[in-house]
Amino acid sequence: MVNAGRLFKVLLVILALLVIAFFYQTDYVLIKPGAAEELRPLITVEGADPGDTGKLYLVTVTQQRANLLFALYGILHPHIELRLLGEVIPRGMSREEYRELLNSMMEESKMLAKLIALRRAGYQVEMISEGPVVEGFLDNSPSRGILQKGDIITAVDGISVSTASEAIILVQNRSVGETVRLTIKREEITRDVEVSTREYPDNPGIPALGIYIRTEHGEPVLPVDIEIETGKIGGPSAGLMFVLEILNQLTPGDITGGRIIAGTGTIDTNERVGRIGGVFQKVISAERAGAEFFIVPEGNYAEARKAARNIELVPVSTLQDVLDFLEGLSTSSAAPPGYCLAA
Repeated sequence: MVNAGRLFKVLLVILALLVIAFFYQTDYVLIKPGAAEELRPLITVEGADPGDTGKLYLVTVTQQRANLLFALYGILHPHIELRLLGEVIPRGMSREEYRELLNSMMEESKMLAKLIALRRAGYQVEMISEGPVVEGFLDNSPSRGILQKGDIITAVDGISVSTASEAIILVQNRSVGETVRLTIKREEITRDVEVSTREYPDNPGIPALGIYIRTEHGEPVLPVDIEIETGKIGGPSAGLMFVLEILNQLTPGDITGGRIIAGTGTIDTNERVGRIGGVFQKVISAERAGAEFFIVPEGNYAEARKAARNIELVPVSTLQDVLDFLEGLSTSSAAPPGYCLAA
């Protein structure tokens, strides 16, 4: 009876610890592989070519505030990253405000994708934009005290920018620790400021200013009706894949060569592909969906290689890089029986 009583007390203690671990919220966020979403059902293009047989996928990651129990799980799981909350959501920004910011980034990526794809298809489309606006700061941001919320960035190192994607890609072209010169407009006064870059856990080796920005823009008038429905998916990293799916529907033939292709990457009006966070988890999501190829920004290639097992990675830095790869893929897919491409 004594041993049974002790065992009961031990079990009660263990149960109490589990309850505490479940309800105690840490200052960490779990970054986990998300879903792979086929783009054709999400994007409707007026007069779309119905003959496409391949599939293009966007991939996502999921973020979850970690209680103590999940934090321990995240440390042990090989596919999950654990990041400080302040490195994901700017301090002082509520979860609702953060969600609104991600939605704003998604809307910008949709607008840019329509613009870029239509221009590639031969249409003349113009966009009016004031420039990217500073929305918040990450923990230990080198920009804090130099930039202010509401500042409009009009140029990076003397190069004019009209969208958040353009500004981010120009910063990413520098090295970690280098100083970036920003031209900003604050209360209708234009001035130059300098900020040193640093790297963040979600983008090792990639320079950043530690700020969240969104684009102040007017919606362009499009010559072709294009609808993109993404539900609760937020952020800018599906921009490149949106462009590819819109082009696939706008133009005759199938740019995928009948293959299953996933990918990620931001894209700006100069068709440069920008690096993103969470690429390790996104490669895993793509493999789980059965994708044969994964299009990845060149700057994320090293990290993507750590996750890839049964998928071929395609590193790119511009939209043209992607289209060249797809053209070669279509050519090889169309090769007659007995034809062997050189390795």
